[in-house]
Amino acid sequence: MKRGEHMYVIVGLGNPGKKYEGTRHNIGFEVIDYLSVKLDIPVNKIKHKALMGEGRIGTEKIILVKPQTYMNLSGESVLPILDYYNVPMENLIVVYDDIDTDTGKIRIRKKGSAGTHNGMRNIIFLSKDDNFPRVRIGIGRPSNGKDLADFVIGRFSKEEAKNMIPVIKNSGDAIETMITDGVDLAMNRFNG
Repeated sequence: MKRGEHMYVIVGLGNPGKKYEGTRHNIGFEVIDYLSVKLDIPVNKIKHKALMGEGRIGTEKIILVKPQTYMNLSGESVLPILDYYNVPMENLIVVYDDIDTDTGKIRIRKKGSAGTHNGMRNIIFLSKDDNFPRVRIGIGRPSNGKDLADFVIGRFSKEEAKNMIPVIKNSGDAIETMITDGVDLAMNRFNG
C-alpha cells in the first residue's frame, strides 16, 4: 500500500435496524461505532446506501462505513463508495464476524476468499476482486445442530457480550495500525 496516496475506506458489515442490534452478525458495525467514538468521527451521513463519516487516522483520510443494504447486498453499497471516491481495492478494509474463527480471536488477512460470509461474498462477487485486507472477528459456531442463520443473528449471552468488548476495541486498534504502520505489523501484533 503506497502511503499518502489515497483515502482508506473502512467498512463494518452488519444488518440495519433495531432488530439486529447487538447480534453476532453485527460485530462489524460495533467496531465502526468504536472507531467513530475514539476518533471523534460521527457516522451519520446517509450516502451510497450506507451510514458514513469522514475523518483521519494520523495523516491519512478515512471514511467509516456501515452499509444499510442488509448483509447479503453489502457490495451494492461498498462498490459505489470506492468508485465515487476513487479508492483502489487495496485501500478497502472490511471488518466482519467469522464463524470459522474461535470466539474473540481476531484474524487479519491481506486478501483471500470470502469463506462462508455472505456480506464478503457479495463484495467479492460484485468487485471481482479479493485483493483487499480484512479483519475477521471470531464469533464461534452454533452448538448441538442449532441453525447457523439463527445463530449469527442471535445475540451474545451477557457473559459473551462482556468478553467481546475488548475484542471490538482490539479490532478497531488493529485497523488503526493497518493504516498507520501497515498490514504486516498489524497482523504480527493482533492476529491470534
